[in-house]
Amino acid sequence: MPKLLIRNGRVIDPANSLDRVTDVLLANGIVRAVGDKLPARGAEEFDASGRIVAPGFIDMHVHLREPGFENSETIETGSRCAAAGGFTTVCCMPNTNPVNDTAHLTRYIIERAKAAAKVNVFPIGAITKASAGEELASIGAMKAAGAVAISDDGRPVMNSRVMRRAMEIAASFDLPVIDHCEDLNLSAGGDMHEGAVSLKYGLRGIPSCSEDVMVARDLLLAEVTGARYHVAHLSTRNAIAMVAEAKRRGLRVTCEVTPHHFAIHDHQILPFDSNYKMKPPIRCNHDVEALIAGIKAGVVDAIATDHAPHSVTDKMQEFERCPFGILGLETAISISLERLVFPGHIDLKRMIELFTTGPAAILNLNRGSLTPGLPGDVTILDLNSLWTYDVNKSPSKSRNSPFDGYAFKGRAVTTIVSGEIVWQAPC
Repeated sequence: MPKLLIRNGRVIDPANSLDRVTDVLLANGIVRAVGDKLPARGAEEFDASGRIVAPGFIDMHVHLREPGFENSETIETGSRCAAAGGFTTVCCMPNTNPVNDTAHLTRYIIERAKAAAKVNVFPIGAITKASAGEELASIGAMKAAGAVAISDDGRPVMNSRVMRRAMEIAASFDLPVIDHCEDLNLSAGGDMHEGAVSLKYGLRGIPSCSEDVMVARDLLLAEVTGARYHVAHLSTRNAIAMVAEAKRRGLRVTCEVTPHHFAIHDHQILPFDSNYKMKPPIRCNHDVEALIAGIKAGVVDAIATDHAPHSVTDKMQEFERCPFGILGLETAISISLERLVFPGHIDLKRMIELFTTGPAAILNLNRGSLTPGLPGDVTILDLNSLWTYDVNKSPSKSRNSPFDGYAFKGRAVTTIVSGEIVWQAPC
């Protein structure tokens, strides 16, 4: 593999407490050196002057839809979408068809990704067979096959006894348990956040407590079992407060938030626009403020997109009938810059942590750092790049984004995987 020497960029590597203008040398797919005026012998030179050079960004929560729902997304198109968003690594949820609940399906996803993906793809296995919440999946076998976590994402494990047993087994394999926290009895039939806006539109609401009670239950089970427990796409102020308290008490608990949950509140939702329909739903402004405060305080461990593509036909149905979920890979970094960094809520180093060392630590990935010897994955940012997101130009097979037509400042401009440039922003 050719050498690539990235020169003159502001290198921010939180794992190594590095923030200065210097060079990064990649060779044979790994990081060879980070330092000033590195020799360029045999290397292609990349001038990163005026740009941020960071470890490759990781999205620990995406839906690639393959196998079974290739009309919405595939491993190939989803990975190209990830590269266009600045992500070098993604972790795909198991709600495919069939559900990834066996070592065979886990291996299939890994092999398919090797053949078709532009970025690194790590599968997440199901907690229960067919994600039905009744019988545990082959957790140990899936880990041996390459699964980095277990989750029934999109389908909460309602049976507390089953969830406790899953945590006990996962703890024995040191495997994180990721839960979509929703009490289905409280949220049944809901289409958006329960509040004044849902009342105004005449839509059935999803109350915040439907998330809160499941987070509370899971935290109690995590304490009993000693499991590594991760809250997916956390969206409420009570949930963030409970996670903060659990961390204070020393539980092995982590959480993620999505850009759309800290960027939009329910009063900004366009009436009956299905691109704003996701689960958990867009919450009220108090919840948005609490999420940002949790990010500032260090309670939140990762930003994840919950990239959830759906075909145009599926999303064109009535609001009450269309599926939950939006695209997220291409806009996540720009939204995070706009809503977190530029207003001064957090600095750039903290944002990079949330996309690198945070998810890498949660999932035990040997990535998220520019330490020599680690994979040569790099994300290069231009904080001054002005661009407009056009969903119709997305590599994704789907078009469901509320940010279509939005003008951003700042983005990823180059994505490098294993020392190879796999995407560059158009000039």
